[in-house]
Amino acid sequence: MDEFEVTVLSDLAALKSQMAALLGMGQPGRLTILEERLERHEIYVQRMKGMAGAVFAVMTLAQIVIDTVRR
Repeated sequence: MDEFEVTVLSDLAALKSQMAALLGMGQPGRLTILEERLERHEIYVQRMKGMAGAVFAVMTLAQIVIDTVRR
C-alpha cells in the first residue's frame, strides 16, 4: 500500500469511530441525547407561553376591575 491508501484508510477509520459516537452503539449516542434535550426545551417553552398567557389574562381582568371600580 502506498501512502495515499494508508491515509485514506486511517481517515475512514476515524470517520467510522466518530459516526459510532454520534449515533451510539447500543447506547444513546450524542444525536439521541441532543434530540431529547431539544424535546425537553420545546416542552419548557410551551409551558412558559401558557404561563405568560395566563398572567396577562389575569392582569387584563384586574385592569378591567380597577377601571370599573373607579367609575
